Amino acid sequence: MRTVKRLRLRQRPGEAADATAALAESLAVLLDAGLSPRSAWRATAAHRVHPVAARVVSALASQPSCARALIDAASTDDVRMIAAAWRVAEQSGAPLGHALRTVGETLRDVAEAEREADVALSGPRATARLISWLPAVGVAMTVALGADLIGTLTSTAGALAVGAGLLLLFGGRWWMRALVVGALARKHTAGQLEELVAVALAGGASAEAAIETARAATAAAGLPANDDGPVRSVIDLAASAGAPAAELLTAAARQQRRSARADARRSAATLGVRLLLPLGLCVLPSFLLLAVAPLVLSLLSSTTTGLW
Repeated sequence: MRTVKRLRLRQRPGEAADATAALAESLAVLLDAGLSPRSAWRATAAHRVHPVAARVVSALASQPSCARALIDAASTDDVRMIAAAWRVAEQSGAPLGHALRTVGETLRDVAEAEREADVALSGPRATARLISWLPAVGVAMTVALGADLIGTLTSTAGALAVGAGLLLLFGGRWWMRALVVGALARKHTAGQLEELVAVALAGGASAEAAIETARAATAAAGLPANDDGPVRSVIDLAASAGAPAAELLTAAARQQRRSARADARRSAATLGVRLLLPLGLCVLPSFLLLAVAPLVLSLLSSTTTGLW
């Protein structure tokens, strides 16, 4: 049972974002079909579309607003994005279905970016895992060659060599793991503010009111604040050209997400080079200290009486 639970807790890259996107899309369909917001949440909770749905239904017992209940129940940035979009739609009068479909599309892009980065990282990650076992393989080879490791450990030089080797080994493994995790970590959701402002504009809000509504919803949901400079530049362009600002903002958000995906692939491609640092500074020296040094000390101790 414990093994099954652990396997369930391990989510593949993009799985969490896809699950939250499915929740947003399901809510959009139910709302467009005529269900009230509370009924839509109860339906998604009853059919276990997403674990957060049950928490939202429980929070609705004490919260008058679905957005407020969603903010209270949210535990991930993906769910907080739904909360922010819901709050913007409530305050601007924009259709909730449109706002939720926008979030769903954004999260689908996020999930795809995470999967692409994971695929690009598969090679460097496998290399790091393999190389990190090199010192252990060296120790096994040293024992196979007949070296007296126990006797070596009783000497001062042998104990220092093995102790330093173990420190370098675990330090190198931690360093390589940190590089891989950092390459996979999601920095922020690109185009998030542009999409929220576009939702507010769809509700009939003015440009300045839409920006303020989006920023307030982002802060209330607990999401990191984004610079509104690019948003204002797009709105100025739309005003000078007489073009729909919401469409330009949506296009800008999609372009930002494409750029973010390219950056993630680029970061994954350079990971193999960055892994050379812990390899050269930690793993290879630990191999020498754990495998080569005990063998040399064992040979010297067997030929020189009382050397240590």
